[in-house]
Parts: sequence; structure tokens; C-alpha cells
Amino acid sequence: MKIKNLLFFVAISLTAVSCKKDNKDDATTTPTNGAGGTTTTPPTVINYSITENFDAGSKGGYAKADVTLSTGAWNFDNALLGNLAADLKNGAQSVRMKTGAISMDFDINGLQTLYIKHGKYGTDATSTWQLYKSTDGGLSYTQVGTDISETNTTLKLDSFQIAATGKVRIQIKDITTSATPRLNIDDITFKGTGDPGITVGVPDTNPTDTAGTTTPGASRGVKVDGDAPPTSGDNSNLLFGNPSGATTSTVTSADNYLMDQGYYVESYNSTKAEPNWVSWHLDNTNTTNTTGRLDNFAAFSGLPTGFYAVQSNSYSGSGFDRGHNCPSADRTSSTDANSATFLMTNMIPQAPQNNQQTWAGLENYLRTLTDAGYEVYIIMGSYGSGGSGSQGGTTTSVNGGKVNVPSNVWKVAIVLPKGDADLTRVTNATRVIAINTPNINTINTDWTKYIVTVRDIEKATGYNIFSNLPQSIQDAIELKTDSGI
Repeated sequence: MKIKNLLFFVAISLTAVSCKKDNKDDATTTPTNGAGGTTTTPPTVINYSITENFDAGSKGGYAKADVTLSTGAWNFDNALLGNLAADLKNGAQSVRMKTGAISMDFDINGLQTLYIKHGKYGTDATSTWQLYKSTDGGLSYTQVGTDISETNTTLKLDSFQIAATGKVRIQIKDITTSATPRLNIDDITFKGTGDPGITVGVPDTNPTDTAGTTTPGASRGVKVDGDAPPTSGDNSNLLFGNPSGATTSTVTSADNYLMDQGYYVESYNSTKAEPNWVSWHLDNTNTTNTTGRLDNFAAFSGLPTGFYAVQSNSYSGSGFDRGHNCPSADRTSSTDANSATFLMTNMIPQAPQNNQQTWAGLENYLRTLTDAGYEVYIIMGSYGSGGSGSQGGTTTSVNGGKVNVPSNVWKVAIVLPKGDADLTRVTNATRVIAINTPNINTINTDWTKYIVTVRDIEKATGYNIFSNLPQSIQDAIELKTDSGI
């Protein structure tokens, strides 16, 4: 994804999913809600942890070239992305390099510690490599630590102190005199303080075929594994209520049809061919990065008879992104979890700048909270008709009139310290974030510009967002305006 300022990203936590929560990393305070209250404000500076796992890019040869990865553009010189059995890797692929270097083509702010997994490729001889950092945009580099002799036959994790106060980029250089030995590099994790200044991930862009002739992918259903949230109780996707009273009746609720997709729950609108809203629970067990972003967009095969099935190429040439409701990066604990987010029943036609900048910023920020010891209950939805994509003007529908283009895209989130009995832990002072954005391409990239109250969204949609909470609690938290980051 492109580098953006003022955005945050939370990286992985290797905690197994279970219905009983692990409280050993519980926060002791709740984020403030921007409207007073008795809770303690969390630190102004939120630590970040960003991992480049090298699974998002593609490079099959050693020739020098730039490669777009999840963190940004990297230059590979005598290096490639390897996926062979002999490649040491945690995931689909890793860097395989000879005498040469891989270098960041972008800066990251406030980097304190760098973690690198490394080892020998196959049965190759020992090689030697060095870590460098640059604080002047890559004009000059200084070595970090000492030379490393690569003798590991399995991936080894090492840490390096960077302690940067401003912008920095890194370079890994193989200085082996012989051109034969190869080494593998994987899972480079950046840990620092403040705003890293980058957005991690690949935007949910349109198909490359702007003429609309892309062959649609095969439709599929949902496979739910043990990493999915429970169907009821703590961590369940609808713990705080069914905002629109959606049901599974195709007779009375075809435009408010309840679909439980395991990893999220939604109200689907058969007339608009898109969700009314999608609801899910998020904590750091959902982002363990067992899988990378799959990009396997597909029609949902489980729609009732008579519902129009939006295809993977239905937005092609429209000027709108296939905008996730439940984000891909919120569900990386398994391939089944990530695949569920790429069903077209989880998408809306979303203006590219709205999707890739404003919403990406909010999504990344919420993941930083889960990395800091919180859990978040999220509901995202859209309403109205008529948005403005990359082609300008106002568009009310795509796919030959079959898919509505919403005029507004909204989200609400309840933020709690990790713990149990979540419904009873919500108080008048609990932090609730609500935003409502116009679905336009000229939108401000700063999501905090669109903060509203939950009650504002309820008035626009007619929904009862937190219907499972006592009315007195709803009246308190739904009238507050959050202060943002």
C-alpha cells in the first residue's frame, strides 16, 4: 500500500483464539471518550508494531528492481521473493538474496527496535550480511551492529536497536565474497513510538481491467474454523445487538436479511446488492498473520434463491473500489478467516480515496488499540444513494444498475480493555468512536474530521446501534463526540 502520513497500524500478536480471554496483557485503563468521564487517558503516544512478512509482493528473478510490499516499495538488488521448499519462510515466501541488498524506498518514523528473522537457504554455504540505517532518505547509510555470519538452518530471530527520533529507513546487505551462498530474510518487524507515517496493506482496488471484461472468479461459501468468534457471549459478533432487527426471512426481510458469516455478521440488502451493515469483534488474536492478504474476491454462493449474486468483477471500470466492510487485515488468523472478508457480500462500491486513505487510517488506528491491550466491537454500514468515484460526477449504481452506490459510509466502535463480561463492563464513560463520511473521492484523508455521535448515525439510518445495552447507558455513550486519536 502507498505510504501515508498520520496513519497507524497494529501488527501481529501470536495468541491463540479461544472463547475465554487471556487477560495477562489487559489494559488497566480505558481510552477516553472525548467528553469527560472518570476513566484514565491512555498514553498520548501509542507504540506501534509493524511486520513486513514479504507475502504480498512478487519477484521471481535476481535482477535489480523495485517491489511493492505491504509496507511500501523496496529495492531488491540480487534478491528475489522465494517460495521453494528450500526457502526458510514463515508464510508463503521470504527474501532470497545473494551478494547484494534489499533497501526500503520509504521512511518510517520513531523506529526504536528492529526484529529480523534470517537463515541459510537450503544447504548453501555460510554467508555474511550487515544491517544499515539511513536518516537522510537513503543518501547515506551507517551500519547497525556488527557483521552477521549466517549459519542458521532454521529461521532465527534477532533484534537490533535503532533508537531513531525522526525518519529512518533500513538496508540489509549481503557482503559475501562468493556469489554462490544464498540467505533468507523474513518477517522484519518495526517497533517504535508515535505515528509510523506509513499505512500497511494493499488497497482494495478495482480490477486492472477497466473495460469491464475481467472474467469473474468462481463463487464460494464460507468455511468457519475454530479461530472464528463465538456465536454468542463475549467476543461474539452481535454481542451489542442487531441494529436493524435483521432476520433470515426472505419473505419479510429480503432487504434486511441476516447472514452469519462466522467471522462477521451482516444485514444484507437484496435490492441494493450490498450490506446494510456488518458487525464484528476485534482483538489481537484476530490479526495473528497466519495468512497474508489473499485478494480472492468472489461471489457468495450461499445467497438465497432470487438474490442477485455480485461477481468479483462487477465493479470493474466503475471508478469505485471493492470496499471491505469487515477489513481483510482484521481477519488474518487463517486462510478461511481472510477468505471470508473477500466475499462480494462484504463489499460496497467505495470511492478510492475514501477507501484507501480515510477508512484505512481508521481501520489501522483501531488495530493499534488492540495491540495496546484493548478489544473493539465494530459495526460498519452505509446508506443513501449517489457517490463520486475516480471518474468524477455522481454515480447512483454500478454493474448495470444492479449494485447501489451509497452516499455515506459510517462506522461505530466500542473500545474496552481486554476482559470478560463485556456487556456489563460498558459504563457511561466507555469510549465509543463514531464516524460518518461522504462516499466521495475528494474526501479529507483524516478520519477524525468526520467524527459524529452514534445518535447521529441512528437518526440517519433508523437503526438502534447498541440495542443490547441498558437504555441509560445508550443515552450516555451515544450522545458523546469522541476526540479522535
